[in-house]
Amino acid sequence: MRTKRVLAGVIAVVATTAAAVSGSVSNGTAANAASPPAVPAVVWSNCAGGSTQCARVAVPLDYDQPNGPKTTIALARVPARDKAHRIGTVFVNPGGPGGSGVDLVLGGFGQFLAGALGGRFDVVGFDPRGIGQSSPLRCFANQDQQDQWLFSQPVFPYRSGQFAPFYSSYTELRGRCTARKNPIIDHMSTADVVRDLDRLRAAVGDQRLTYLGFSYGTFIGETYANLFPQHVRALVIDGVLDPRQWASGHQVDSDRSNTQTEFNEFLRNCDAARSQCAFWRPGGASARWKKLVAAVRAHAPQVPGIGRYTYDLLINDAAGAMYSPESWSDAAELFDQVAGAALSEPSRSGAALAHRPFARPQAAAYDNSLEGYFGNQCADTQYPSTLADFERVGRYAEDGSVFGPYWWWFQAACANWPTAPDRFGGPWFATTSKPVLVVGNYFDGVTSYAGAQRVSKLLTNSRLLSYAGWGHTAYGRSACVTQYVDTYLTTLTLPPAKKVCPANPNPFLSSGSSAQRAITNFVSRPPMR
Repeated sequence: MRTKRVLAGVIAVVATTAAAVSGSVSNGTAANAASPPAVPAVVWSNCAGGSTQCARVAVPLDYDQPNGPKTTIALARVPARDKAHRIGTVFVNPGGPGGSGVDLVLGGFGQFLAGALGGRFDVVGFDPRGIGQSSPLRCFANQDQQDQWLFSQPVFPYRSGQFAPFYSSYTELRGRCTARKNPIIDHMSTADVVRDLDRLRAAVGDQRLTYLGFSYGTFIGETYANLFPQHVRALVIDGVLDPRQWASGHQVDSDRSNTQTEFNEFLRNCDAARSQCAFWRPGGASARWKKLVAAVRAHAPQVPGIGRYTYDLLINDAAGAMYSPESWSDAAELFDQVAGAALSEPSRSGAALAHRPFARPQAAAYDNSLEGYFGNQCADTQYPSTLADFERVGRYAEDGSVFGPYWWWFQAACANWPTAPDRFGGPWFATTSKPVLVVGNYFDGVTSYAGAQRVSKLLTNSRLLSYAGWGHTAYGRSACVTQYVDTYLTTLTLPPAKKVCPANPNPFLSSGSSAQRAITNFVSRPPMR
């Protein structure tokens, strides 16, 4: 997940990463050695206001005590329409950590996927432990209090005098959380999420797991493949994290330059589109962007319709636009307006784009995705524990690109947050009972294509499917990728080896189909990676 900062006119997601110092990591065998808990019962009923079904399932709070205290997992299901040819259940996760699988299914993706798979699967979204409606971790009394804490600091520190207050504010979060005495805070590792998922697989009656995971949801899939390799029927991971970087604390090695790689493509496509990209000028989009970054960092302009627009917001909005190339035209209009104010240039864009907050799940009076992110990420990964070390890694991140600090500094909340003793840190090269389909985009500024390549080599029984275009995740964005994924989930037929699906047209010249826009919104809602 990423901060719930405002994004001007851009449909985007903002997520975070991991970071830069390895710690000792358990291989998770102790928890697996305990006797498996009983298969939980699932009682489905219609969700409020719709035909989709919902349920709540009790699972062990601590898998070392399978018969001890329980925590609750929330589920949402679109039942299989073709009962006569039903194959089983496909579980889905949108990413994060902190993203809600329940909201993903209720938001329309469940119906989309059910139809794409011919009505032969129940489509089930789950809120991982501690997140959303699953006995959530909450660190504030209400949403206003959470927002007040979050917006008391910049998106990331970049000026002298900002670093210490930012670090101090973020490292106090753990104390806020523990003061509310919710036991889930000590049991939110991805390894435990995966143990829950295996219990859910058994609860719906499937002998092996069928799973489609996006972004951080790929780390769930990778962990499942290595903890339960013989329980895999079909496993698709799209927008792939390298688990060695994520679990060890070295995600910054990718993040420091990866977003810039896609943003260079944003600028290149803008130049190719010329006047059809609002940010383009005869001198080139790249030259104009460099001037804009320098100007806004030196002095925050007053942008009509927006107000004071600081450097951290500019980088936040640029990074957010990389999730969804379908929104690049909106992003170009925003940057054109900001450049008009910062560089005293005439803006070609129309009416001012008003800043608007990220949308929260409509059903949620309190969105705990912020706490959900830290409860999971800090449990999985050991981060530096001093301000000096965070500043050192921050300089390394900034040496990679202007986007490096944006990804890095959010992790400061983990500096004094202990990792979970039963987290899983590898090895990552299990041979699964059925192949894993690994999907990667050439220009994914959130999870790099290199991550997909490395995972396809780590998982020996896997196949890499590539998309030669832009944006975060490919399912629903690329008709070619979507068809191969649907076929694999239904028939277990893999794409041809080394298959590369062609890029969609220049995003500034084509907004994409309505289906592409819709599916992108489902899997790219903030906050998530």
